[in-house]
Amino acid sequence: MEWQSDILGPGFESCAFDAVGWDGVRRRATLVRFTPPEAPDALNPQDAPPAAPRRAVLFLHGWSDYFFNVELAHFWEAQGFEFFALDMHNHGRSLQPGTHGGYVADLGNYDAEIGTAVGMIAGSGGAGRVQLVLMGHSTGGLVAALWASRNPGAVSQLVLNSPWLEMHRSALVRRAAWTMVEPIARLRPEAVLRLPERGFYWRSISSSAEGEWTLDSAYRPPLAFPVRAAWLSAILAGQAKVAHGLDIGVPVLVLLSVASENGMVWNEEMRRTDAVLDVNIIAARAMSLGRTVTVERIDGALHDVFLSRADVRGDAYGRLARWIRGYAA
Repeated sequence: MEWQSDILGPGFESCAFDAVGWDGVRRRATLVRFTPPEAPDALNPQDAPPAAPRRAVLFLHGWSDYFFNVELAHFWEAQGFEFFALDMHNHGRSLQPGTHGGYVADLGNYDAEIGTAVGMIAGSGGAGRVQLVLMGHSTGGLVAALWASRNPGAVSQLVLNSPWLEMHRSALVRRAAWTMVEPIARLRPEAVLRLPERGFYWRSISSSAEGEWTLDSAYRPPLAFPVRAAWLSAILAGQAKVAHGLDIGVPVLVLLSVASENGMVWNEEMRRTDAVLDVNIIAARAMSLGRTVTVERIDGALHDVFLSRADVRGDAYGRLARWIRGYAA
């Protein structure tokens, strides 16, 4: 495995690797790391105090997404954490010709690449145990929660940014969707479901529209990747597991907007609300994650609270920093 200069420029490196899943399929993923230059007045090794235990964070992006938030990496580094992000298979830097963007038939198919990434993080800084925070956004938040529950002891804390833990309104909607989708997923797993296309969230964050973030349209398309039957079935199955309770044994932080705006036409409220998820049902479902769960509701936040306008994400970073001091110090 070889680290290369990353598309984010100086201070970032990436390493593509293959991981073999439980089903025997080899999948390509890409680990990104932040490598800030050392301060010019850094101590010589012989003058340095005894090394403290390493602390690191691994970030998992959402669906039809990839890691690009340089500010997030700088925040974690300022808190004393090494920062890593994983572009999971069929996403972002890991997209391969001839594959379906964003497609996965079982969320457990991500396990091997997450486990490999954790091993790479542990091995990147020499000997000694790493205190690892797993952080996930949206679908990546659902994946992170399920992975943490299946791998007790692998992470020290779990941070979820607008995790997709449940469908809109209630579990009844999820069960109804499962009834319709599951037969199609079983017979034609890669069939594209004709669902309404909404680019409102992309419009609120992209500098090509009305946001402030530079996005690569090949990695983060305005209307997201096509929704395929087995992918949606996998999401519904994962949400059902959350609903039954995951009993995650480490502290969990869930960050959410105060409000949702899920209409079928654009309106100005989408500049300061979650235009993707039903945040109230997510807040309620978060209580199924474990016994130590903190929910922070951020006024004016978008679906990714750390892509909101500067004052709003400043509030979110402040709340995250406070939680880190309490649970990850």
